[in-house]
Amino acid sequence: MSSGNAHPGELGAFLKARRTELGPAQVGLPDSGGRRRVKGLRREEVALLASISPDYYTRLEQGRRQASEPVLDTLARVLRLDDSERAYLFELSGKDAARPRRRTTQKVQPQLRRLLDDLATTPAVVLGRRTDILAWNPMAAALFTDFARIPENKRNFVRLVFRDPAIRALYPDWDWVARTSLAQLRMEAARDPQDPRLVELVGELSLQDPDFRRWWGAHRVAVQGTGTKVLNHPVAGELTLDWSFLTCTADPDQQLITLTAEPGTPSHDRLRILASWAAQSAGHSAADH
Repeated sequence: MSSGNAHPGELGAFLKARRTELGPAQVGLPDSGGRRRVKGLRREEVALLASISPDYYTRLEQGRRQASEPVLDTLARVLRLDDSERAYLFELSGKDAARPRRRTTQKVQPQLRRLLDDLATTPAVVLGRRTDILAWNPMAAALFTDFARIPENKRNFVRLVFRDPAIRALYPDWDWVARTSLAQLRMEAARDPQDPRLVELVGELSLQDPDFRRWWGAHRVAVQGTGTKVLNHPVAGELTLDWSFLTCTADPDQQLITLTAEPGTPSHDRLRILASWAAQSAGHSAADH
């Protein structure tokens, strides 16, 4: 029996993960208060709220039925999905698969490279598919790590967050940063689940890191364009930086991420100190060579 879902196994696991987080009282159903044999909502309760048959929903969760867009909309509402989770649901169902799956080796776009070079006091990196780090400027290397020392096939932001002790030590709220980066990676997995490098990355981190393995199984997704990071830098001290994404029009799979501090704040001054330190370090390196 075939299914029209793009990723039926992932779709079923995602639906199950979301319904187990909701109790009857949260969705307006009576709760007897007695012990329930299953965590969260039952399949039958989700079906009732979505006005579909229990058999239909069961088959959908088992990957044996294709859901229409109206049904997906209803399930998103019933399961209280946010915008990112709703988009992920549609990706898994093959309803947003118009973009071609490209697996050619990515190279940073020339215009992004030039922009990176012009940002003398602003840390900036270019991320590609699966959060691969395609390019960076000296300030980003001073803030995070010397990316050039990392083998190209290991130069991935999510991998560094989970596996690099120096990167991990930068974040006082490491759990939140790690969960957010993983949630963004899961959205990538919905777009191209057969990407061999993505499959390899997820398999590697699942084996090596119990936090990654547990959080990946929670099926959280996120798409974020701006935010704030707090870092404890060994040279500059505590930094509160605002980050934002700029998507490249020539290649939408490439995004420029910049980190800035509000003028007049201690973090703004400390970024200038970091820039000066990075320039001196670069000068010493050049003299050594």
